[in-house]
Amino acid sequence: MSAKPTLSVIAPVYNEAGNINELHRRVSEVLDTTGEPWEFILVNDGSYDGSAEEMRALQAGDPRVRVINFARNFGHQNAVTAGTDYAHGDAVVIIDADLQDPPEVILQLLDKWREGYHVVYAVRSERKGESWFKKFTAKLFYRLIYRIAEIDIPVDTGDFRLMDRRVVDALKSMPEHNRFIRGMTSWVGFRQTGVYYVRQERHVGETKYPLRKMLRFALDAITGFSYFPLQITIYVSLVLALLAVLAVPVVAFLRLSGSTLQFEGQATTLVVVLLMSSFQLFFFFIMGQYVARIYDEVRQRPLYIVSEVWEDSPEQSPAVAAETGATESDHASAAS
Repeated sequence: MSAKPTLSVIAPVYNEAGNINELHRRVSEVLDTTGEPWEFILVNDGSYDGSAEEMRALQAGDPRVRVINFARNFGHQNAVTAGTDYAHGDAVVIIDADLQDPPEVILQLLDKWREGYHVVYAVRSERKGESWFKKFTAKLFYRLIYRIAEIDIPVDTGDFRLMDRRVVDALKSMPEHNRFIRGMTSWVGFRQTGVYYVRQERHVGETKYPLRKMLRFALDAITGFSYFPLQITIYVSLVLALLAVLAVPVVAFLRLSGSTLQFEGQATTLVVVLLMSSFQLFFFFIMGQYVARIYDEVRQRPLYIVSEVWEDSPEQSPAVAAETGATESDHASAAS
């Protein structure tokens, strides 16, 4: 790349063979219409299905393509983070490699950026090719996090968005481990707006977010931007205390009146004990999630390890190595 790119497009890749060439074709067609210099950063998040070979061939034929190879799978959010660490553009776009987010929407994001907005997020007005369960749980999650988070996180938005260089630099100063990029971009502030689009079906392949990963992602989002799970314990304890206070005169009255509706017997005691134990274990779990995140931060391990970079002109920013905790040897580049 001879000129500094105006726009950087980042796509995390995990077993997306069959999507990569089509993604590059459509991204190239869209960005070429802008007349601005651009770069396309593919972050190989430990793929083993032939995606690496496709990206290597793609980079060899297009010097605007850069491939960041992870030493293993570090997860989608860390792959996005690596892309922003390596991006040189004045504006940075995050897009998934499965083509559910149409590259053509990038032009709408750019228009809003040129109007002066620093974050332009894409809002899903419709989700094609997804099960009712996926749509229902996604809708529930977005509205839940919107209600309990301490910041306003737009509903029905994913990571598909454009960020100004100032926003990217702000994110690079936040090396937290359990990352929720869309929440972090809301937290930093600046001028933000959204554009609506229809999310398409996957081009090929299967989703990389099964139920287990979705639940973990939801936990990261909730514990990263809300204290509500911890605060709810006080409300539950107050309700239980109120019930106990009300139960004392009721039980006393029933005993004195000789009513047969008395709360006695071993079965009743066991039910009450099991109910209270379940509440206690649930709240221990919630506290454990926050403690685990503290433990992740204290260890100060790097967010990711880069094994190799494929690019036309190998350049390594010292800031990247400092933020990720990696050494220069971790970022060895292979010139095409």
